Amino acid sequence: MKSSPLARKAVAFGASATVLAGMVAALVASPAQAATPAAAPAPAAGKAALAAAATASKSPKVSISTPKASTGNYEGSCPVNVTMTSKIKVTVSGKTTLAYRWLHGDGSKGKIKTIRLKGHGAKYVKVSEKLKFEEDVKGWEAVQVLGPRKATSKKGYFSVGCQKPIVIEEEQGPEVSARVWASPSNYVGTCATSSDKVDFTGVIRVSDPAWVRYRWVLNGRVVDYGRAKVYDTKRVGFGISPRESQRGYAQLEILGPGRESSNRAYYKVLCEDETPATRVSATNLVTATNNDGCKVGAHATVSSTGRARVEYTWWVNGKAVDSGSAYFSNGGSRTVTLDDRVLSGDAANGGKITLTVSGAGSHDSITQSYAACQAPKPTVSVSAVSQTGQRNDMCADKRGPGVDFKATLTSTGPTTVKYYWLVNGQKDGGDLSREVNGSLDVTWGVGGTHSATETKGNIELVVVSPNSVTSGNAAFSAVCPKPAATS
Repeated sequence: MKSSPLARKAVAFGASATVLAGMVAALVASPAQAATPAAAPAPAAGKAALAAAATASKSPKVSISTPKASTGNYEGSCPVNVTMTSKIKVTVSGKTTLAYRWLHGDGSKGKIKTIRLKGHGAKYVKVSEKLKFEEDVKGWEAVQVLGPRKATSKKGYFSVGCQKPIVIEEEQGPEVSARVWASPSNYVGTCATSSDKVDFTGVIRVSDPAWVRYRWVLNGRVVDYGRAKVYDTKRVGFGISPRESQRGYAQLEILGPGRESSNRAYYKVLCEDETPATRVSATNLVTATNNDGCKVGAHATVSSTGRARVEYTWWVNGKAVDSGSAYFSNGGSRTVTLDDRVLSGDAANGGKITLTVSGAGSHDSITQSYAACQAPKPTVSVSAVSQTGQRNDMCADKRGPGVDFKATLTSTGPTTVKYYWLVNGQKDGGDLSREVNGSLDVTWGVGGTHSATETKGNIELVVVSPNSVTSGNAAFSAVCPKPAATS
C-alpha cells in the first residue's frame, strides 16, 4: 500500500508525535518505504534537560519495558485510536531529570519530554502515546531514554485492519398487537376462598399466522408465560385470588415475533370477610445459661389475635418444668419467663428449651437451644501495699534510704497473674508474671533519692490478668538516721 501525500509531507517537516499519529498508518503499512527523514531538532527545554542529565556525577540505572498497544492486532471499523504504553524504571539517589522520546516505525522521532525525579531507590514512570489511524497499517513504536543514561526499549509492534461495517437486514415478521381487560374491574366480597376474584382476558392479533410468545405482568411483576399459534386472533388469560384488599393493573407483553405491550387493565378488590378466628402464638424465645451454679433460664413472647385465655408450659429437654396462663381481653402480647433452674447430668452439657401455648381452639410452640455450663474462670484480688523495711546503706552515698514493699495476691483458683508496679505514677520495671493458687506475697523495692536524706512518694501494684484490679495508692516515707554524735 502506498503512503499518502499528507504523511510524506508530515515526515519532511519533522512532525511531532501527535501529527505522526495520522501519518504512521500510511508509512508503516508499506514495507517498500525505506526512506527515513531526519529528526526535527530537539526543543530548547529538551536540550537543557540533556545537559543537566549529562553533568550528573553518577548516572542512575535505567530500564524500559517493551511498549504495548491498547489494541495489538485490531480489526474493525476505522478511524481507530491506538495507545502505546511503556514503563521506565530509574534507580534514583537524590535528584535527577528523566528525558525521553518516542521512536516511530517510519524512522521519525517524537518530541523530547522531561520529568524531574527525586528520592532514593527505584522510581517507575509510565509513559504513553496516542495514535490515530484511518486505514490499514502495520508498524512499531519504541521508547528512547536520553538522560540520565541512554537506553532504548525493544520495539512494540501493532497492526490495524479497517473493515467496513456489515449491515444485516432482518426479515420483517408479522405485525402483532394485544389488548386486555379485567372482569370484574371492581370486586367487593369475601376473600377467604381460593377461587379467582378477578379474571384478566387478552386478545392477541396477528397480520399473518405465527407462533406468538407472551407473558403476563401483574403490578410490574411477571406472573405467567405462554406460547400459542395465532392464525388471526386468539384469547389468552389468567386470574387472581387476593386475600386482602388491593388495587393494581395487569398487562400482556408480546415477546416474539417483535416486542409489543398491551394496554393496562386496572382492577380494585375490597375484601368484606367475617372476623377471623382468634389465634395464639409463641415467639422470640431467648435462653440464657448462668455458669454461676450451672443454671438455665429463658423468656419468650405469648400473643393472641383476640380475646382468649392462653395456657403455656415450659419444657427442658422434653420434660415439663413450669406452666402458667395469660388472659387477653382484646388480643395483644405478653412476656413470660422461665426462672433459672439448676442443671445436672447430661443437661449441663447443653440442650433445648420449648414453650408450648394453647387457647381459643389453636396452639403453637417454639424451641431454642441453650449453651452448656462452663466452670467460672479464676479471679484475682490484691491487698494494699505495705512498707516492710528500709535500706540505710544508701545513706552513705548521700542518698535517701532504699525502701522495700509487699502486697498479697489472692486467686479463686490456679491461674497466671500478670502485674506491674507504679512508683510516683510511673511504671517501675516491666511486666511481671507469677503462678498463683490461693494467696501469694509479692515484693518490690525502690532506691534512695539522690542528694537527699529522705525517700518518699507513693506506690501501687496493678494487676492486668486474669482480671484488672489494683492495690490502690500507698504513700511512703523513709529518712536516713542521724549520724552518731562524736565526743
